[in-house]
Amino acid sequence: MILVSDPMISYNRTTEKAIGTSRLMMVLVLGSLTAFGPLSLDMYLPSLPKIAEELQTSTSLVQLSLTSCLLGLSAGQLLAGPLSDVQGRRKPLLIGLIVYIVTSLLCALMPSIWGFVALRFIQGVAGAAGIVIARAMVRDMYSGTEMTKFSSMLMLVNGAAPILAPIFGGQLLEVTSWRGVFIVLGAIGVLMLVAVLLKLPETLPAERRAPGGLTQTLSTFRGLLTDRNFMGYALSSGLVSAAMFAYISGSPFVIQNIYGASPQMFSLFFAINGLGIIIAGQITGKLAGRVSEKKLLIIGLGIAVFGGISLLAMILIGAGLAAVLPPLFLVVSSVGIVSTTAFSLAMQNQAKAAGSASALIGLLSFVSGGIVAPLVGIGGSGTAVPMGVVIALAEIGAILCYLLMIKRKETTVD
Repeated sequence: MILVSDPMISYNRTTEKAIGTSRLMMVLVLGSLTAFGPLSLDMYLPSLPKIAEELQTSTSLVQLSLTSCLLGLSAGQLLAGPLSDVQGRRKPLLIGLIVYIVTSLLCALMPSIWGFVALRFIQGVAGAAGIVIARAMVRDMYSGTEMTKFSSMLMLVNGAAPILAPIFGGQLLEVTSWRGVFIVLGAIGVLMLVAVLLKLPETLPAERRAPGGLTQTLSTFRGLLTDRNFMGYALSSGLVSAAMFAYISGSPFVIQNIYGASPQMFSLFFAINGLGIIIAGQITGKLAGRVSEKKLLIIGLGIAVFGGISLLAMILIGAGLAAVLPPLFLVVSSVGIVSTTAFSLAMQNQAKAAGSASALIGLLSFVSGGIVAPLVGIGGSGTAVPMGVVIALAEIGAILCYLLMIKRKETTVD
C-alpha cells in the first residue's frame, strides 16, 4: 500500500493536473506511441508484393525492409531510452517524431530498394523513441498497482494496433498505392507530434534526471544486466513475446497452406487472437490490487506454457485446425497478462533509470522475436512442427527464467 504522503503520488497528481485532460486522453496518447512498432511493421505488409513489382526487386530484398525496420526499432530503444533519462522525456520524443515523419515521407518517394531499406532502418530508430519513452513516462508517473492498471489500459491501444494495421493497410491499397501507406504513416506521425506538444508535459523533472555521458550509460546498463530480479522479469516477458513473433511469422503459412483456411478466415483468426491480448490485459488491470502482480504473472506464464505445449501436441498428432486454434489463442492472449505484469514488476525499482530499463525490456522482446521468427520456416511451408516447437520452447524458457532467476532468489532470501 502506498501512502498519500509518498512524493511519487504527489508528483502523479501534479502531472495529471498539468495535463489538463482526462486519463483516457493520456492512455490514447501514450498507447499510440507504444503502437509505433506494430504500425511501422504491419501496416505495409499487404503492400510487399506491389513494392517488389514497382521497385523491380526480389521478394527477399523487400522482406529485408521489414528486418531493417525491426533492427531500427531495437537499436533506437537503446539510444532513446538512456538519452531520455538524461535530457528528459519530451525533447528526445519530439525529435524522434519529427525524424519519423520525415523518413516516412521519404520512404514514399524512394525509387530504389536499397534506399528504401536504409530509410526503413532510420524510420524504425525514430519510431522506437515513442515506444521506449512512453513506457518510461508511465514509470515516471505511477508505481506499484497503479502502474499495472495503467499499463493494462495501454494494452487497449497497443493490442489493437497489430489487428488493425494490416487490415487498414490492405484497405488503403484499394484507394492508393504502397507509397500512400507511408504518407499515411507520416500523417500519423504528425498527429502524434501535435498530441505530444499539446497534451503531454515533461514527466521527468531536472532534479530526477541521470548524469550524462557514455560511462554513466554503460554503468546503468551493466547494473540492469546484473540485476537478477529485473532480468528475470525482462527475459520472461521477452520469451513470451518471442512466442508471439513465432506465431506471427509462421501462422500465415500454417493456417492457410497446411490447414487450408482462406486469407479472409486467417484475418478473422488473427483478429480474434489480437482481441485475446486486449481482453487479457484488461482482466489483469481489473484484478491488480486484489491479486498480487506476481500471482498474475505466474498465471499468465502458466497459460502460456499450457498453450504452447498443447499446440505442439495437437500438431504432432495431426489434429485439425479446430484443435490447433484454441491453444494458439492461449499463446497469444497470455502476452496481455505477462507483458503487463512483468513490465510493472521489472520497473518497480528503476525510477532513476526508467528510460534505460524500458529500452532493455523492449530490446529483449524485439531481439528474441527476430531470432525465432526465421526458425519457424526451417522445415519449409509444408509442416507446422517447427512453429510448434519454437513456441513451446519459448514458453517453457519464459517460466524457467521466472523460476530460476526470481523464485529461487526469493526462496534463498527466505
